[in-house]
Amino acid sequence: MSSLISYYPGNTMFHRLDPRVKIIFMLMFCTAVLLINDIGIAAMFFAVVVALWFSARLPVKLFWSFMKVLLPIAAFLFVIQAIFYPGETPLIKPLIPIGKGIGQVTLEGILFSVLLTLRLMAMIIMLPLISFTTPVQNFALGMVKIGLPYTLAYTMTTALNLVPLLQTETQVIVDAQKLRAMQTFEKGKLGEKLRAYPALVTPLVIGSMRRAQLMAVAMDSRAFGATKKRTYMEDITMDAVDWIFLAATIIFSIGIVYLSVKL
Repeated sequence: MSSLISYYPGNTMFHRLDPRVKIIFMLMFCTAVLLINDIGIAAMFFAVVVALWFSARLPVKLFWSFMKVLLPIAAFLFVIQAIFYPGETPLIKPLIPIGKGIGQVTLEGILFSVLLTLRLMAMIIMLPLISFTTPVQNFALGMVKIGLPYTLAYTMTTALNLVPLLQTETQVIVDAQKLRAMQTFEKGKLGEKLRAYPALVTPLVIGSMRRAQLMAVAMDSRAFGATKKRTYMEDITMDAVDWIFLAATIIFSIGIVYLSVKL
């Protein structure tokens, strides 16, 4: 699966949106999806997120790669919730006949499992939709314009920037171990893989500490944090499309939560 921090250039409406609008969109939609209690509305919400994904013209293979990762997790949550969620309409007798029975599958458990699965899939698909269409530096500038302190915004975006680098370094370490005839990560059993992880984690942690030290020296040499007021090479402004999308996001989020409460 591709890195969540990768940026895919494009000229779609979603790419051109102001990063502040995308941040508010993400917060509103994440809040709304957690408050939805109706399966039909959750399915509609998921369909809207998928439609936005394809309207951004992101690679289809990325969407399916996320779905392949999500489906096993969703299936596991579906089974767990279906078995252990308390309900009053039994469909399958208790799987473990101890006392009144443990693991009874109920209709309410099945319905809640479907709702939880739709919530999870909508939220997980929505987050890369933001990161894939927004350069990290613009994302940081958007957070600063909203009111987040620059030092905190810089810390968050720097951590995001390091994710692809750590992924690449991890692959380099794994390839180096393969050159030394180490096949544990490919053919080893679970216990063997766990015992082999120090050979992967140790050089990764040491390299990260060295990189952090070099970054700290570079920041100090550039007088990071010396002045409270900062200037930027590029600025962001909101136009009519941004305001319309922002209004639509707020109306849609409030409306969908209202419908979910009423149904």
